[in-house]
Amino acid sequence: MPAPQHFITGAELDADRLDLLLHRAAALKEAPLSSRALEGRTVALLFNKPSTRTRTSFESGVFELGGHPMILRPDEMQLTRGESVKDTAIVLSRHAAIIGLRTGDEDELNGLAEHAAVPVVNMLSPGHHPCQALADLLTLKEAFGDIEGRTIAYVGDGNNVARSLAVIGELAGVRVRIAAPDGYQITDTPAELFTDPVEAVKGADAVYTDVWVSMSDDESSAAARREALAPYAITDKLMSHAKPEAFALHCLPAHPGEEITESVLYGERQRIWDQAENRRHAQKALLELLVSPQRGEG
Repeated sequence: MPAPQHFITGAELDADRLDLLLHRAAALKEAPLSSRALEGRTVALLFNKPSTRTRTSFESGVFELGGHPMILRPDEMQLTRGESVKDTAIVLSRHAAIIGLRTGDEDELNGLAEHAAVPVVNMLSPGHHPCQALADLLTLKEAFGDIEGRTIAYVGDGNNVARSLAVIGELAGVRVRIAAPDGYQITDTPAELFTDPVEAVKGADAVYTDVWVSMSDDESSAAARREALAPYAITDKLMSHAKPEAFALHCLPAHPGEEITESVLYGERQRIWDQAENRRHAQKALLELLVSPQRGEG
């Protein structure tokens, strides 16, 4: 079973590969320096959007695998001066074993994948955030062991995080419910869709949210978003409708008092900080998988 060439939406995996990847991630968490899969290799990490968790988890993860993380920002590349994505992909493929991109432009990501001769990893795009979903499932697996048949209720803004959770969750046999108001829901996923957050959360094993307002939202649109999404905040009351052992998840950064209360964010019914750490371990397992054909191990 060959490894995928790229990791753009998460659908490049199948159920067996995903299961192996999650088991490998758990092993790498137990022994972070046990793999040298990237020994002598460079991983080009292009950050066209600001980042905390993606930057720190990928950079430290590549280092722990024995590789060199080459961080590239927009003002350091000729893309901002008119060089084509195609030419950039060709050049980077001559120097790096893997290319990661965090971008606000889906066409840029797809163009990079089309022309690169090495695997391209989507570190975040407007439509998808598959690396986050890998960490989400690893966190669920740590809590429950077998995750097939488990339920995650995502409440709030239907966005790239929710979409990737639904796509990759389906591969793992996880039921994903998405509760969002009209105008904020996504329909192109295998998730169960709700407008009532309480109905979505009933009997769930985990309750998940993301920020409501991004840096690109102006003040007028931000106010409208807060008003529409206010009923979808993760509170202790909302958590009471989930299973007694259920916990909260958040891909961060958080805005306590908006999409999640401070009591939930820092309370006992959350695995948010484990989830943030698990980005590194899940991504290391992914990077191992992507370089394995180049190492004759596919």
